[in-house]
Amino acid sequence: MACGEIIDLAAAVSHFEPVRLYTRPEDIPLAKSMLSNTTRGSYEVDIIPFATNHLWVRDTGPVYVQGTTASSEKQRVAIHFGFNEWGRKEPAEGWPQMTADQIEENHTFGKRVTDSDNDSSSLISITSKLCLEGGALVSDGDGTLIVSESSIIGDERNPGLSKEEIEAELRRLLGVEKIIWFPGFRDLDVTDVHADAEVQFVRPGVIVISRPYASAQKEWHEVYQQVMDVLRGELDAKGRPFEVHTIDEPDAKLILNSASGHEEDPATNYVNFYYVNGGVILPKFGDQEMDRRAMETMQQLHPDRVVKQVYVNALPLTGGVIHCATQPVIEVE
Repeated sequence: MACGEIIDLAAAVSHFEPVRLYTRPEDIPLAKSMLSNTTRGSYEVDIIPFATNHLWVRDTGPVYVQGTTASSEKQRVAIHFGFNEWGRKEPAEGWPQMTADQIEENHTFGKRVTDSDNDSSSLISITSKLCLEGGALVSDGDGTLIVSESSIIGDERNPGLSKEEIEAELRRLLGVEKIIWFPGFRDLDVTDVHADAEVQFVRPGVIVISRPYASAQKEWHEVYQQVMDVLRGELDAKGRPFEVHTIDEPDAKLILNSASGHEEDPATNYVNFYYVNGGVILPKFGDQEMDRRAMETMQQLHPDRVVKQVYVNALPLTGGVIHCATQPVIEVE
């Protein structure tokens, strides 16, 4: 079922921009067959045979930014943050144990992606001393970065590095001027509370925050309050106060009821959407009222973009949604 949702996501994105779909070689025939039965856009979906064991390319893949050469020419830069299974997490109960070779494949995935890039001549590849995942980083592209302490600071990912040292490296690599931290919770989920599940920038100065459903675990309500408290009265890198909007999460029981025997909390964050060229790909979870409200809010916030919803039911049960499963490859302007 998750495979079908990934195919649907790839097809939806292809209405706006080209797609690279990294697929294990043995799964290529299935991927091609499933893709042939979907309604694709005018852009190509390139199915690439690749050794991979996670669909969360936001975390395992390179983080692309725009850099400047010594001669002031703009250049695409791929940053590798040393993925280590979200702080060396063990697979959840009921999930298969990975071999040492599979773990190494995950660790090297981002580097192998850039090494195989057909346009690698215009790419600079940088390996950071930091260990973190792309989902931990929420940036406005204008100097402001939002992150959680629980998903970056600590011996599980960055032993011996202080908060100040981590900030210095993030500033160096991402070109950010202001870093806003919220506490988060260690071990609340596999990511230790990635920022991209809680908050996203609509544009510089405008933010949308995920508000948990009433019956959600109390710690998620505390995370929501952490983010609200941190941003209240805060200014961004350019001195702008934040305009804050909220999107209510759906009733997770609607997803759990369709997954017999599954008891863990699914990821049901509408803010885990993906920006495409000229559009937004927004999750649709099956809670008709909440899906409708999320769609209306996003349309109001993005009058100049097409908002397209993609139904997801299996992906949330594996720990992520649309933003987690995508990674943009920026075009140098």
